[in-house]
Amino acid sequence: MRVNGGRAARLRGLGVAIAALAVMGLGACSSVSGDVDIQPTRLTTSVDTATGLSSPLSGVVTTPDDHGIKGIDVSKYQGTIDWATVRASGVSFAYVKATEGGDRVDDRFAENWAAAKAAGVPRGAYHFYYFCRTGAEQAAWFIRNVPADPDALPPVLDMEWNPHSPSCKRRPPVAEIHREMASFLRIVERHYGKRPMIYTSVDFHRDALVAAFPQHHFWLRSVAGHPSLKYGSRSFAMWQHTATGRVPGITGNVDQNVFVGGPNDWRRFASTGN
Repeated sequence: MRVNGGRAARLRGLGVAIAALAVMGLGACSSVSGDVDIQPTRLTTSVDTATGLSSPLSGVVTTPDDHGIKGIDVSKYQGTIDWATVRASGVSFAYVKATEGGDRVDDRFAENWAAAKAAGVPRGAYHFYYFCRTGAEQAAWFIRNVPADPDALPPVLDMEWNPHSPSCKRRPPVAEIHREMASFLRIVERHYGKRPMIYTSVDFHRDALVAAFPQHHFWLRSVAGHPSLKYGSRSFAMWQHTATGRVPGITGNVDQNVFVGGPNDWRRFASTGN
């Protein structure tokens, strides 16, 4: 899973007041980034009010800095993470890579899963989908390797084309993709009791997911601008805005994300996936 620098665009009038209230209301549920190095996109684009997850800022949001609930996603490539330092830096949540296909587990999943929770960082797990196994097989593999923790964030299904895979370069027809995704999502939701979120990239969404799965929240990769510029009217809950972020406690680059919604939206999402 993956901004050019620039100063955050300023909100005006009511938007400023609402943004301040949203940040103040985070409380113990999550924290607002203070020391985390955010690389905002320089944008002046107006965002349609239908875009986003019940966000009080919908219609005026232009940069990641306009969102108070900030997180990261990690895998073995981040090496050993000092999760206490990550938490102290103001990171509100983390997604940890768990599984791929039907036979691979991220080398640091167990370590990151346990350490993030111990440090008080709300965390969830994500599965990277392969097109050479059924959705049911991959759901079973995810369930086998990811503990059912009621405190965990909703699971995530990572949907991207994978042309560099040494074992699976298939590009199935859209109907098959939808059928197998639906199978995975249904099985995983039944097991964990929370509706999974779908992560995707611009090209995969364009090729296979436009207008699909409206009942699920989407997490969109968009490192060159606001997602509305690349994903049209797709509603989304999370925005991955850079793959080159820097966070205390992590050596090197890390993906950074923002949750597009206020504290009440976050609490509902974290507890149910809705």
